[in-house]
Amino acid sequence: MTATAEVMDYAEVVERYDPVLGLEVHVELNTNTKMFCGCPNRFGGDPNTHVCPTCLGMPGSLPVVNGKAVESAIRIGLALNCEIAEWCRFARKNYFYPDMPKNFQTSQYDEPIAFNGHLDVMLDDGEVVRVEIERAHMEEDTGKSLHVGGATGRIHGAEHSLLDYNRAGVPLIEIVTKPIVGMGERAPEVARAYVTALRDLLRAMDVSDVRMDQGSLRCDANVSLMPKGTSEFGTRTETKNVNSLRSVERAVRYEMTRQAAVLASGGTVTQETRHFQESDGSTSPGRTKETAEDYRYFPEPDLVPIAPSREWVEELRATIPEMPWERRKRIQAEWNLTDEELRDLVNTGAADLVSATVDAGADPGEARSWWVQYLTQQANTREVELADLPITPVQVARVIELVKAGELTNKLAREVVQGVLAGEGEPDDVVEKRGLKVVSDDSALLAAVDEALAAQPDIADKIRGGKVQAAGAIVGAVMKATKGQADAKRVRELILERVGA
Repeated sequence: MTATAEVMDYAEVVERYDPVLGLEVHVELNTNTKMFCGCPNRFGGDPNTHVCPTCLGMPGSLPVVNGKAVESAIRIGLALNCEIAEWCRFARKNYFYPDMPKNFQTSQYDEPIAFNGHLDVMLDDGEVVRVEIERAHMEEDTGKSLHVGGATGRIHGAEHSLLDYNRAGVPLIEIVTKPIVGMGERAPEVARAYVTALRDLLRAMDVSDVRMDQGSLRCDANVSLMPKGTSEFGTRTETKNVNSLRSVERAVRYEMTRQAAVLASGGTVTQETRHFQESDGSTSPGRTKETAEDYRYFPEPDLVPIAPSREWVEELRATIPEMPWERRKRIQAEWNLTDEELRDLVNTGAADLVSATVDAGADPGEARSWWVQYLTQQANTREVELADLPITPVQVARVIELVKAGELTNKLAREVVQGVLAGEGEPDDVVEKRGLKVVSDDSALLAAVDEALAAQPDIADKIRGGKVQAAGAIVGAVMKATKGQADAKRVRELILERVGA
């Protein structure tokens, strides 16, 4: 029996049920080539151009393990406080679907390369929660299906489907948590905070670009409910490929309210995959969820086992960089930030961006101002995470440098940033293309000052009479005439010289 009830009020959900979470995060590695062949590992490109017999599953083709991917997998495992296997191997995960041309995925099953770790994550109020890691294993990505002609972009109702195998064989690390229990009403927040912390860690390690909008970081959110006072896990659903931090939180929250309504009305939750709907934050049914037995795992006969030496593992441990949370503690001390100021930086996703901007030569206060104020507004307008804006800390630092050098006003600097966000190139390119450089030539400024004074003789008389603050009106007129490109401080000086004030 499956009930038709929709959702329960969230406050009632957490009063009646305990949520259980399990998060599976898929990370595309930024290696030069794919996991088992020499095809380029690049996002985009014309369909089916980054392919070869191996990643297309042609008969007789044989895989070769990407050594850099193994190295990245070990480093990720170490950063997640995992044990690194002394011996592990790949397996074939068998399923039949058009995006997997071999009809099996080369993955790791019962022998992952990293296991039994943890990641401490900070919630919005500063509370730290430890999320236990079950495993981090290596596998390959699938191709992409494009369903054409339907209203939803999914296979149901589509007229036909197109397949692009460029992504097939891209190196993946799948990071799987142990069941996350005891979080109560904060379960959705914990899910978002965990994926946020994981993304920050992976970016700091430079093993992936972690672009959720491009699919290089994807989260599958498993959710089930237990009636209060019980300890047996309920039937779970798996919301697939959630592609933003905000959506992770929304998906978990919605599934809690939907499952609670089903259970309260006497129905049973179906073990299935579900699709997240960005438009309203709901989920919809996908396919009935398989069990491990359905995939008929067996060892991959074409690949030798991987046995990383303990010496190599320790060498890789020494390459782990300063973690984002360690950097935050350091910058809090260096910049004299209060706990609340640091929390604001973290909650907006700006902490590491500001730090990287300072590392690129910017003043900490200016860097904070740009990221926390103007760029956060831009991210909110675009409905993307701050880190996903198409601008880098180095570019922001360059804009700050141009303002400090007097080559840009604050207003012009915002135009430059807009140009960078629009894909017009580096800050200096935008300045040149848009003609935004500050007008500092005195002869040009004097001409504009004289014109403004002539147009407002009464204001000129006031300035001569000692009302120096009236010069602001003339400054404004000059700035308008020069389209904001005049050096306001120099303009004011020239005005006072001209009227003899």
